[in-house]
Amino acid sequence: MSTPPPVPAPTGPRWLYLHGFASGPDSKKGVEVARHYASQGIHVERLNLRVPSLEELRVSAMLETVRKALGGPEERAVLFGSSLGGLTAARMAEQDARVCALVLLAPAFRVVEQLRRRMGDAGWEHWKKVGWIETDDFAEKRKVRIHSGFIPDAEAVDAKSGGWPDVRVPTLIIHGRADDTCDVRYSRQWAEGRRHVHLVEVDDGHELTASLPRILSESEAFLRPWGAGS
Repeated sequence: MSTPPPVPAPTGPRWLYLHGFASGPDSKKGVEVARHYASQGIHVERLNLRVPSLEELRVSAMLETVRKALGGPEERAVLFGSSLGGLTAARMAEQDARVCALVLLAPAFRVVEQLRRRMGDAGWEHWKKVGWIETDDFAEKRKVRIHSGFIPDAEAVDAKSGGWPDVRVPTLIIHGRADDTCDVRYSRQWAEGRRHVHLVEVDDGHELTASLPRILSESEAFLRPWGAGS
């Protein structure tokens, strides 16, 4: 009986894109990032993090989806994460040594705290009391009701390491100074004193659509050790 040929070792890290809250794998930034790196022979897998559904969204389920996409125990991964996907990417890097580099776009650090600040105390208590809050589903262009179970789940995930992800891998953050969804001050606070974190501030809002060329050029320079720009 012939011996099967050995499985070749991965030639480079997996590249994964993690979209944000009420977005999806076909978001403009995700598609543009994937298209840019495809021209260099790098496949960027755009994950669907609307799990178990957008209505029943849970950060813990998002983390499990990313974990399953990282591959085998010997593989490595570069993670792009936008907004809530940025927080998920950072928490994944904290938990799993297969993550070797991060590019975070307007990451939703301390997401529960930021949500409550934006909604105000009355809106926050209404969400908890009624059991859902209506918001825009940007991927499917409809209104959707997000269940309040999102809150305790996100609180449990984000309570670890003092509320801030304990990330030890090289990290690039690109954040807009005019972001009224995820305040840039949280990225500044997290990046301060972390020599492996590079924060780039741009004159843009939360969506960062005007900053796409900057995102591509900055990420390409940053990710050159992992095969970008070749």
